[in-house]
Amino acid sequence: MVARVRTVAFQGIEAVPVDVQVMVAPGKVGMSIVGLPDKAVAESRERVQAALHASGLSMPARKVTVNLAPADLPKEGSHYDLPIALGLMAALGAVPSDALAGYVVLGELSLDGTIAAVAGALPAAIGANAGGRGLICPHACGPEAAWAGSGIDILAPRSLIAIANHFRGTQVLSRPEAGAHRPACDLPDLADIKGQESARRALEVAAAGGHNLLMAGPPGSGKSMLAQRLPSILPPLAPRELLEVSMIASVAGELAEGRLSDRRPFRAPHHSASMAALVGGGLRARPGEVSLAHHGVLFLDEFPEFSPQALDALRQPLETGECVIARANHRVSYPARIQLVAAMNPCRCGMAGEPGWRCVRGERCRTDYQARISGPLLDRIDLRVEVPAVSASDLIRPGRSEASAIVAERVARARAFQRERFKSLGLPGVATNAHCSAAQIEQVAVPDAAGQALLRDASEKLGFSARAYHRVLKVARTLADLDASETVGRVHLAEAISYRMGPERLAQAA
Repeated sequence: MVARVRTVAFQGIEAVPVDVQVMVAPGKVGMSIVGLPDKAVAESRERVQAALHASGLSMPARKVTVNLAPADLPKEGSHYDLPIALGLMAALGAVPSDALAGYVVLGELSLDGTIAAVAGALPAAIGANAGGRGLICPHACGPEAAWAGSGIDILAPRSLIAIANHFRGTQVLSRPEAGAHRPACDLPDLADIKGQESARRALEVAAAGGHNLLMAGPPGSGKSMLAQRLPSILPPLAPRELLEVSMIASVAGELAEGRLSDRRPFRAPHHSASMAALVGGGLRARPGEVSLAHHGVLFLDEFPEFSPQALDALRQPLETGECVIARANHRVSYPARIQLVAAMNPCRCGMAGEPGWRCVRGERCRTDYQARISGPLLDRIDLRVEVPAVSASDLIRPGRSEASAIVAERVARARAFQRERFKSLGLPGVATNAHCSAAQIEQVAVPDAAGQALLRDASEKLGFSARAYHRVLKVARTLADLDASETVGRVHLAEAISYRMGPERLAQAA
């Protein structure tokens, strides 16, 4: 007799159906698992045997073969324990085999028969719901899986005995409740920032249009403080965005207690992070920091201190909005629609350009340090601002700066204009100016005559690339949205062009 149980394998955030086939037949006593299992799946043999023994069931004195179909799909992770155990129990008659036909099963077994939490319960539940099936998952994953919808049948047992008793009718497992929604609160406030008016303005523009931002300045000027306050002025996640962000967090095992939050992700990896840590990968392809920051902010402090190879790996995700991890035996894609915010010192000593400071290495200190950032990556950053040291008069000035709540209202109003504009053009998937295509921005950001002349002169004099030209248009369109203006004027283009240039190019333009 062959017992069948449905489970899933994860490719990116997609749950691919996997058929667990268990056959008990005469032959040499033992248990074998086939179907391209990795080490964690192969070791489930020992966990399943110990869990069954602890639950009062003994392994049959026969040959047990477990096939994970399709056989050419790599199987990774410990979530195959529970489907293998239930398939074996169905083959032995301890669980009705027809009772499992309508469920997708995943879970890791402990040696005492209890079921431990696993990653990926939310995408597994969404995939099961799409296929018209219910879900059997660990008790700890129940609140997370319940977010897949109220119509899906979810069983979240604590142990093998609990699920067996449920199918026998001696115990009833209630449907788990969705984890409590966590509102965004206790975020750092922009009112804490003293001075830095130009950097605050750039931060508001970046939030309004979803633009990438680079801040350069000496140590202690407030670059990190500014970046940490960006989430406080960003609008909350839309329902569709919330689902995508939660699915990535679920696959990565970072969805604590099944609680979702409409707060946009803010990831700040250390500058020693490897390329695989940033964009994903490794022996078992996992989402990296870029994907974990999907629909949120990726903050890279000490920007030039990251390895050049890791930084250049960000170029494709910034352009396409996804990370594609290609290996010899499989290919995985994770969404990565991020807003990059970077902070850096102007040189290795950190004080280049400051009044009264003279570096012993001269101009070479600045050029060598900034050369660690490649031109193609720098070309993808829309806003570049200088953050000078805060003066004593700014620090002792009474009162507080403008609060985040006030700035957030302006940002939300500008984003509402963008959503309505792209929706009227038949582009509901585009939410911000930064993420629209070159053809779309040329359609919605047509400058007036004076602005067109300024943009043409600046492009010729400063040698803008085609990408830089369109990114200037995107920033100008965002500035016009902040002013509630339908027309992109010369003043908007002038400010947008100033954000594309470092101080040395500003001097050249003057």
